[in-house]
This record gives sequence, C-alpha cells and structure tokens, in this order.
Amino acid sequence: RLLSISLPLVTTALPSMLSTALLQTARHTTLRIVSKNCVVTKARVAFFSSHDDFAPKRKAIEDDEEAIKMIQEHVNSNPIMLYMKGNPSMPMCGFSARVVGILQEEGVDFSSVNVLDYPAIREGVKKFSEWPTIPQLYVGGEFIGGCDIVTSMHESGELKQLLTEAAEKE
Repeated sequence: RLLSISLPLVTTALPSMLSTALLQTARHTTLRIVSKNCVVTKARVAFFSSHDDFAPKRKAIEDDEEAIKMIQEHVNSNPIMLYMKGNPSMPMCGFSARVVGILQEEGVDFSSVNVLDYPAIREGVKKFSEWPTIPQLYVGGEFIGGCDIVTSMHESGELKQLLTEAAEKE
C-alpha cells in the first residue's frame, strides 16, 4: 500500500518512533500521532492500493432477481436481520441509528447489511417487503417494519416479546 501523509517535520522514521491509533472514517483515516513525550499532531491520511488484491471484496449483484434471492437468504438464515444505512457502529442516518439503539437496548445480537454499499440490495429490499423506506427489520423471517413501527413496538414491550420468541426458536 502507498501511504500519503502531509505533516510538517515528520521523518521517514515515523513508524518506528511513534505509536499510532487509527480512527476509520469513510475513505480517509484520521491518524493520531503520539510520541512517548507528547502528542505531535493529528493528520488526515489517504490509503491507496497498488494492487487489486487489496481492494474490498464485494459480491456484485447483477439484477433485481438476484438481489431478492440474496435478501431471502439473509432473512431466512439470520434470526434478526436489519437492512440499514451504515453499520451498527457507524449508522449513516438517524432512523438507522434509532433502530440499532433499540436492538442494543433490547440486548440482542443481530445481523445487518449496509444498503449504501449495495444499491441493488437497497432497491431490492423495498420490493421484497413492499415497504418504501430504510431501515427495515426482519425477525424470524418476518418483516417487522421501519423505524416508527420498531420504536412503537419497543415502547409497548411488544418488540421484546417478539425478540424473545425468535431467540427461543434459534
């Protein structure tokens, strides 16, 4: 990999002299550079791959039929499945963040797909459920709903019961 970094007064001995903590953000990384004596600086770092072997491996989805088939497999093989914008550790919309927070508050493990990474899945899941918005939650192979429905079920206690039943079937 090639590393592009802009820091004044940084030498090529940087990796051996300093410890680093990387905080992933989108296509760039924030690099916090710390020496034994003091924090030197923060910098934006861009990573560029020199070979296809280092590129992310994602399955290309050719058409709607393939997307629907993949969604059906996800829903059938994962007791709690969430289609969302972003991922649980970094939701990319408030509605997705709300549903993730509810599931975490309920204390359940769940699987998720970031629909922003897969446009065919993003459109396919809307057709699959006949529901126009993201996020979408599936429990025990059944479509539950989006953010408003999940929130309402959580507040009434109905979601906890549904999640408990799904866990018992597992």
